Amino acid sequence: MLVSEVMLQQTTTGRVIERFENFVAKFPTTVDCAAAPLAELLVEWQGLGYPRRCRNLYLTAQTIVDEHGGVVPHDLDALMALPGVGPYTARAVLAFAFGDDAAVVDTNVARVLARLSGEALTARAAQEMADDFLPLGHGWEWNQVLMDFGATVCTARSPMCGSCPVESRCAYRGIGDDPARASALTSKPQARFEGSDRQARGRLMKRLGEGSVTFVDAATVMGADVPRAERLVAALVSEGLVSREGGNLMLPLH
Repeated sequence: MLVSEVMLQQTTTGRVIERFENFVAKFPTTVDCAAAPLAELLVEWQGLGYPRRCRNLYLTAQTIVDEHGGVVPHDLDALMALPGVGPYTARAVLAFAFGDDAAVVDTNVARVLARLSGEALTARAAQEMADDFLPLGHGWEWNQVLMDFGATVCTARSPMCGSCPVESRCAYRGIGDDPARASALTSKPQARFEGSDRQARGRLMKRLGEGSVTFVDAATVMGADVPRAERLVAALVSEGLVSREGGNLMLPLH
């Protein structure tokens, strides 16, 4: 459950399904994940983007093994103390893996809440509103209903306000400025991928999955000029996603 939630951060379900199945087949337990070379995890992660999440998952597995006996903690604070695990992921694990009454606020839920309230909400206000709405004893079902409602009815671009079952309780109703646009946690337009630093970094990470690359060849692999390539390589090394040994770049072992 924790693996799938980390993969789904910033990545669509359609892209995650196959990679998730492959990943858990190769690393079926936290012990397997923690003991494997980070390079192997990064290779299995290819195609999901944002490889920093993979390193965080690797560090999380090690923390769970070292501090929780290899068992994912059943506690909000303990979950949020894990590398890369924030309020959404922690509550999603509690709600969907453990069946707890934990209100999960993703992009879709945050949009629904902002429109119902008629106000742009901070992350804290959205969470408090979600907590108040949660029907005790039905957290597992309620979270899925609310998330699906935001994805199919109260959508970002074309909300079906005229046929909405909660229109009478909604402060927005499709009239005037949409409060969701200025709210925290709601989706914002993503920067163009073509020609971006993300694309250049991804090209290098993919190539390193096949073997080492000389530092002088990095710019060619990334499709970037030399100063930009040097900057991006330095960042990847600093983030622990690439190792540099002399003139060679490779995926890190840990």
